[in-house]
Order: sequence, then C-alpha cells, then structure tokens
Amino acid sequence: MPRVAKLLPIPRRYASKGVERYGFHGLSFAYLMRQLGKIDPPATKGRVILAHLGNGASLAAVRGGKSIDTSMGFTPTAGLVMSTRSGDIDPGLVYYLARTERMTASQFQRMVNHESGLLGISATSPDLRDLLAREAVDPRAAEAVALFCYQAKKWIGSFAAALGGLDTLVFSGGIGENAPLVRERICAGLGFLGIKLSRRQNSNNAQLISPRGGRTKIRVIRTDEELMIAISTSRFLKAKEPRK
Repeated sequence: MPRVAKLLPIPRRYASKGVERYGFHGLSFAYLMRQLGKIDPPATKGRVILAHLGNGASLAAVRGGKSIDTSMGFTPTAGLVMSTRSGDIDPGLVYYLARTERMTASQFQRMVNHESGLLGISATSPDLRDLLAREAVDPRAAEAVALFCYQAKKWIGSFAAALGGLDTLVFSGGIGENAPLVRERICAGLGFLGIKLSRRQNSNNAQLISPRGGRTKIRVIRTDEELMIAISTSRFLKAKEPRK
C-alpha cells in the first residue's frame, strides 16, 4: 500500500520497529483479483473494492491492480465489526476500562478479539445466520445485524472516496457469498456510487448481481485462500530449486 495508508499517527519512533498498518486477508484478496482477471480482465485495471465478509471481515481498495488501502490495520482486530472482534474503537477505552473496571491489557485484548463484535452486541451469537433468524424478535440481534451492514456501507463509501470513484464491487467470504439480505442492506443507499442490485440475481447468489449495463458492476466470487497458499508455496519451492 502507499506509505500514507500504512502510517499510524503515533510517535514516529515506533515505525522503525515495524509498527504500521499492514492489513490482512491478503490471500483472499489476491485470489479475488486473480479470478476477476479471468471473468472481466478490464475490471482489474479499474477501481475495485473487495469485501471479504466472514467471521473475520475486511475490505480492500484496489486501483490499477494494486492495493491502496485496507480496513484492517496493525492487527486483524481493526476495521469492520466482526463475529467476535470489535473492529475500530476509541483507544481511550483502554484507559477508561483500566480505571473503572481494573481491566488489564491481557483482559482488554481478549475482550476485543473474543467477546466483542456481533457476539458482544447481540449477547447471544457471533454467527450472522443466527442473528438474521432472530432479528424480528430480538432487538439486540437486530442491532448487531444493522451495525455490521452500516459499517460495511461506510467502508465502501470511504474507499470509493480514496479511489476517486468505483467501477467494481466484489463480495466474498462466508457472509459475502451466501447472505443476499446482507448484501442488499449494505448496498442500499449507495446509488450515488452507481451501486444497484438486481434483486433476482442477488437472491440467487449469481456471479453478477448488478443489472447488466450498470455503471458499477457488483460481483459475488467464492474465495479460495487454500489455493493461494498452494500457489505461493509452489513458487517459493521452485525459486529455491538449484539450477541444473
């Protein structure tokens, strides 16, 4: 990513120790761009937002085939709210909870990684399928679903601003690939970015879920991180082979 996207606004001395924004889900994003190149080669040269939405969730902004930003940061805890991870929160909470609850650093780390996110908000389940099934009768489940969709929508909007527009939006991951209602709610109100869903195609989890000829193409691509591990390993081993 560009340096401006890697910087953390803390004292500069920590950057020399490797403290910066890295982002995660790189294997998934690499696979999605690889597949997009097979499906729609010109799209890889344009402005693309990749949304890997699963138990862990993050988005990446890609321009001309290169990542320019991602929602996760120094750790996978940052960014979008997830199943049990908080996503971005006010760092002042560390001091507040240490003072009022006597919470240690280890306890805070456990809270934001294993007790927060959809589980924390709903107080019942980290699984979006459970929450969708209960949202009509459980206000906490409904709020957890609404928060997830709202934050995903905000990240899409912010990345579209960073990209200077949007040509392609890709949904992936367990939620992104299999939850038409969530995709619909995320895309609602983003018509100003050219985002419009075909209800029939979206409900069928079609590969292309935007109307043909739409300004922004919206796709569903099943990710395959294991394949990218195998490809990367094969390349590494070949590079290490002695020349004959």
